[in-house]
Amino acid sequence: MNAIRFQRRPEVLLLTGTSNSTLFNRINHGLFVPPISLGARAVGWLEHEVNQVLAARAGGMTDPQVKELVKALVDARGRLAVTGGAQ
Repeated sequence: MNAIRFQRRPEVLLLTGTSNSTLFNRINHGLFVPPISLGARAVGWLEHEVNQVLAARAGGMTDPQVKELVKALVDARGRLAVTGGAQ
């Protein structure tokens, strides 16, 4: 079982090499995984999801392919609670 690790916004911005507005623009267009609420004023991204999206981009996936990946990753979040680990 893999440990679940969250990345906060500054780390995600550093990894993606984008600005805050570009990151959220990509999220709004389904091209990047959305954050998860960690509390009243905190959000984070699942590290394994960020890594998969970055690997897909590095591998040359098209926007429609990335959108499908993002949808699958978000859909898989419900299974994390059942399995207790990263997919």
